[in-house]
Amino acid sequence: MSSLFSVTRIILAGIALLVGTVAQAQSTDAPHLERRGKATQLIVDGKPFLVLGGELHNSSSSDLAYMAPIWPRLKSMNLNTVLAPVAWETIEPQEGRFDFSNVDGLLRGARAQNLRLVLLWFGAWKNTYSSYVPAWVKRDQTRFARAQTSDGRGTERLSPFSRTTRDADARAFGKLMRHLRAVDGAQHTVLMVQVENEVGVIPESRDHSAAAGAALAAAVPEPLLRYLAANRSTLHPTLRTAWETAGARTAGTWREVFGDQSMTDSLFMSWAYATFIEGVTAAGKAEYRLPMFTNAALIRPNYEPGQYNSGGPLPFAIDVYKAGAPSLDFLAPDIYFEDYASWASQYTRPDNPLFVPEARGGPVGAANALYSFGTLGAVGFSPFGIDGEGVVLQGDASIGLSAAGEGDPAMTALYGQLAPLAPMILQKQVEGGLTTVLMEGGAQRAGRGRIGDYVVNMTRAGGAKGDVDQTSRVAAMFLQTAPDEFLVVGSGDAQLSFTTDRPGLPIVGIESIDEQIFRGGQSVTGRRLNGDETGQGQSLRLFSKDSGDGKVYRLRLYRYR
Repeated sequence: MSSLFSVTRIILAGIALLVGTVAQAQSTDAPHLERRGKATQLIVDGKPFLVLGGELHNSSSSDLAYMAPIWPRLKSMNLNTVLAPVAWETIEPQEGRFDFSNVDGLLRGARAQNLRLVLLWFGAWKNTYSSYVPAWVKRDQTRFARAQTSDGRGTERLSPFSRTTRDADARAFGKLMRHLRAVDGAQHTVLMVQVENEVGVIPESRDHSAAAGAALAAAVPEPLLRYLAANRSTLHPTLRTAWETAGARTAGTWREVFGDQSMTDSLFMSWAYATFIEGVTAAGKAEYRLPMFTNAALIRPNYEPGQYNSGGPLPFAIDVYKAGAPSLDFLAPDIYFEDYASWASQYTRPDNPLFVPEARGGPVGAANALYSFGTLGAVGFSPFGIDGEGVVLQGDASIGLSAAGEGDPAMTALYGQLAPLAPMILQKQVEGGLTTVLMEGGAQRAGRGRIGDYVVNMTRAGGAKGDVDQTSRVAAMFLQTAPDEFLVVGSGDAQLSFTTDRPGLPIVGIESIDEQIFRGGQSVTGRRLNGDETGQGQSLRLFSKDSGDGKVYRLRLYRYR
């Protein structure tokens, strides 16, 4: 009997070792971020992957029947990745009892259309609110403390200072990641996971609960102070100014280290949210090491902490999050405002690759996507509300209809152009030879950029009726294929001419412009445009209407005296 027991124990140990080996292999082969040359890229099944994404409305993914007719539509829009929320209340409707049927249904729906997923964990917070937590969390305000206002009122926001809340959120997220490893560890439908959504406290600059007050009066945690000292020269200017103005102290309370100001409240809350999210992220990665990030709702001009999501991963708080949540792979901006290039650039750092999980769609989104991929080397871009019209909220204010809307023709056309070029785009991100010239509208009357030895001069051009919209956003992405040759992808109506500031022959001419049309995965050379279409070979004319044909241009330049 003891011999049989020993044999059984050996067999079970062998099975456990095999399971562990398989799990490790799945984790090793899982999607991951990797630094390659000049870019950090998402590696999927051993190859770089460019996310041509779209995010669903908040509650769409909660109903598999609702999603059934949407999946084919998303595929027809040339997406390769869908950003889909998974709510805490959906997977743990009763404490300790988990149901992953909805998650499994999302996997089936995506796989049927050969689409990938980025899952958005709506855990303790979604856009500052705690609206997607389970009912058993909402109702038990003793165990799961709420953020409070200065007059002692509770809010519909869980407090990041509650260890009980953090542990419950982390436990549920860990269960989700364990399930994903079991059902998707080999297939890799899920590429990345967003942890929480647009965290922060509002309408005041900080949580006024007793636990928050005690933390504010306590010493600034040593890991943050060490980070500030070690990274002083590269800190965001706003953070560095606050710290240095208060004396660049290496010890003290929050107000002693950063000053008695509302910005200190925002930095204090950033640390609270960052360390909470770290606990959740680390629990998930212990089960399945997919790339993980959290996202930021950005600031309206001249807003103060409390008027925006105070404590979120805003540009000036990126370093706070890097110190407090090292398990996060990057921080991501949700960009709906103007000055896209400025916002996106602040999230493009050697330690933070750019991924835009929420943005406007339409012609504006198409131009912004080209800038993201071409100039900033983005991992991916994703308009919000890709499944239909709805209301987009930032903080407590509506900022308009859905970013994309059902059947967004501009994004559909752009993704159709970019999909066959994705391998080349990814390679050019690594080695160079890729840039985008962007005109954002408003007072900008001309755009200018460098491509190799040449300078691009961009102006807006008339549409089909010859009228010029001076507020439109236009962009042209250039992929250099030879010293004097480029593939050009455009968004909007624009006219491009070329000059040089390099030694040699002073005048730049256009040798030829050929249409390149991608159909059925094949590139077909179309018309040669050296006549009226290009001003007798003097400029490259981009028409927004042409993008629907999957058309790009092969441009060859030369120099003469």
